Amino acid sequence: MSKIALVTGATSGIGKATAQILAKNNYKIILCGRREDRLTALAKELSEFTEIHTLSFDVRDKKAVFENINSLPEAFSKIDVLINNAGNAHGLDAIQNGDLDDWDAMIDINVKGLLYVSKAIIPRMIEQKSGHIINIGSIAGKEVYPNGNVYCASKHAVDALNQAMRMDLNPYGIRVGAIHPGMVETEFSEVRFKGDNDRAANVYKGIEALQPEDIADIIHFVVSRPYHVNIADLIVFPTAQASATILKRNI
Repeated sequence: MSKIALVTGATSGIGKATAQILAKNNYKIILCGRREDRLTALAKELSEFTEIHTLSFDVRDKKAVFENINSLPEAFSKIDVLINNAGNAHGLDAIQNGDLDDWDAMIDINVKGLLYVSKAIIPRMIEQKSGHIINIGSIAGKEVYPNGNVYCASKHAVDALNQAMRMDLNPYGIRVGAIHPGMVETEFSEVRFKGDNDRAANVYKGIEALQPEDIADIIHFVVSRPYHVNIADLIVFPTAQASATILKRNI
């Protein structure tokens, strides 16, 4: 029987690549995202390989999270794998210059959104006494860098929640782990710099950054281990990166 994986932030980047690799490996996929046109296009692409169900909601919207997840049809109700991937960075300002709306967006999506989705799904996993939660963190959850302040704080929260979830859900046989990527070339920087594509491109200049498919491949490896194996915490850098701020640029 095919396992069912729910992926948040599935319309681009790591989420989309993860949905693609899991679909090609016989998982039934619940695609979650805000952009319905992208959800529809991805569902059409992946339906060649597996059964797909889409849910369009914003993880910041507590009511929408629970309504959508509770609306799942019976065929998609037993969620085996939850990929908490939805996340964002807004701005790169010193703390004294930070934009309050940017702070709210990062905390609401990266922390509260992860909690809302997890809260909606964990009771199902407890009832079935199995499940696997993968929280997508960041190197920003392991160290702090200049002007990263609130984004780093939100990802440190993901790191702490990952550890706490693993402890609290241990009695129920639920696996919990996090993957913390370094520099991945996605829409991340375009969002952080609010559409300033030149500034976003400079982030990756002279670097062979990780690609979404690299992280997706690791996620597939992690979730496909024998059930007695739980990869609890994993940091992934491109070879050119040694820490959040140490990079070898070929320029």
